[in-house]
Amino acid sequence: MVSTPSADDLTDLLRELVRTGRFREAVEAYHRAGDAAPRADARLLAATAATRLGELDLAERLAGEAVRRFAERGDFDGRMRALNLLGVIGFERGQLAEAERRLTEALSIAYRLEDSLVAARACNNLASVIHLRGRPDEAVGLYRGALLSYQRLGDRRGTAETYHNLGLTYRQLADYDEAEKAVTQAVRHAESVGEPTLMALTSGGRAELRIDQGDAELALPELDRASRMAGLAGDVIGVAELRRIRAVAAWRDGRYDEAVEEAEAGRRTAEEHDVALLKAECAALAALAYRALERTETAEARRAEAVEAFRGLGAVKLLERFEEDWTA
Repeated sequence: MVSTPSADDLTDLLRELVRTGRFREAVEAYHRAGDAAPRADARLLAATAATRLGELDLAERLAGEAVRRFAERGDFDGRMRALNLLGVIGFERGQLAEAERRLTEALSIAYRLEDSLVAARACNNLASVIHLRGRPDEAVGLYRGALLSYQRLGDRRGTAETYHNLGLTYRQLADYDEAEKAVTQAVRHAESVGEPTLMALTSGGRAELRIDQGDAELALPELDRASRMAGLAGDVIGVAELRRIRAVAAWRDGRYDEAVEEAEAGRRTAEEHDVALLKAECAALAALAYRALERTETAEARRAEAVEAFRGLGAVKLLERFEEDWTA
């Protein structure tokens, strides 16, 4: 248990807790200090930890307060970092136009300040938004740029996250050779970092690629391992994402009751934490599984929910893939 720090030490404590992946401890330390006392840097660190835990209401409030405080004192560096985080939060909530605006602004400031690290982060995050909005080639270019920067900086966490995202993009493009290379690198770098949430993320990505390639036998043990890591880390959204991947495996294997159970569990968590993309993907999977079980009314309701959500997100490729599965 972390003892209550003095006001002067809070920022240093939060920075170390976030650096080592102890996100729950970071949020608790922030709350113990009292919401009125912390500086903008402490608010931003607590917002980062809350984002990792899927507590997006808290994260958005703290990051928004941090942006205002940084702007008041003319701190472009802090404002840039807070805008990047707000872009990530906007992406999670499905506010893609706003996310793209914030991330583009953060990237512009990063280039102006010649901050290679934040530029890499903003490139990686902006690529995820652009990919979801149906521009995969542009996204791949941004991911590749982020990778070069992370590798020059020796930032293995950023490298792992970007390889994971690149693998997801290649998988959805059905370029399985490039996807395999990317997910292998993502897992390798994540294991060198040793942060449970990151290891769970990249292992889940590799498992989903295995499922897409028809090799669920290899994927399921990896999903079990990833779920244990995400659970131990208190990564609620990570656990829900892994349940979505389990639903994919069950649906493809004809285990439709299990697919419904996993997809609905993931959907409930996504709805509770306002994670728009995950909710849409889980609704789509539930619709397919309900239809296979001949629960037509429920299937149609989930289908309508998924279609509306994908359209609202501008997730063109995901909507096309879902419609192909629905009509197959």
